[in-house]
Amino acid sequence: MGPNIHFTHRTLVEKCKKGHRNAQYELYTLYVDAMYNIGYRMLGNKEDAEDIVQESFVRAFKNLETFNYDSTFGAWLKRIVINSSINHLKAKRIPIVPLEAHEFHLTEEEMVVDTEIDIQKVKKGIAELPMGYKQIINLYLIEGYDHIEIGAVLGISPSTSKSQYHRAKKKLITIIKTL
Repeated sequence: MGPNIHFTHRTLVEKCKKGHRNAQYELYTLYVDAMYNIGYRMLGNKEDAEDIVQESFVRAFKNLETFNYDSTFGAWLKRIVINSSINHLKAKRIPIVPLEAHEFHLTEEEMVVDTEIDIQKVKKGIAELPMGYKQIINLYLIEGYDHIEIGAVLGISPSTSKSQYHRAKKKLITIIKTL
């Protein structure tokens, strides 16, 4: 995965900007599975994830002129998929979990999760979380967004993102213990 990969993708992006259909298809093929996985994690629904990914590629190709290599093409496309997923959830009126008056601050003991817990249990646990919690966990733990980015994407403050994440993590630990 050296610099050649980036060079290849840059070449493909430049060809796409000139309207080369084959280059568009190649870029699509390179990224469709990863983008579907992100959409599916965000939406929890196969059909919705497929729709969002198609819509995201259409949007990406339409706005390719604005892509100026500040990030990798994959990171740029991922942001489009995540934003589209969140807009889809908002349109379906799936609420972001409201904050209570106090924030949760987990103690060290509560944060320690048994290292024997296999990844399948974690995935099952995430699947059982309410949608608002699931979004925060996916964005922070799985997609690697920080709380400032999550705040910008979800339209909440970074401190709200942090406290929701702590609540989501606490709930996730509770769920995993029952599995």
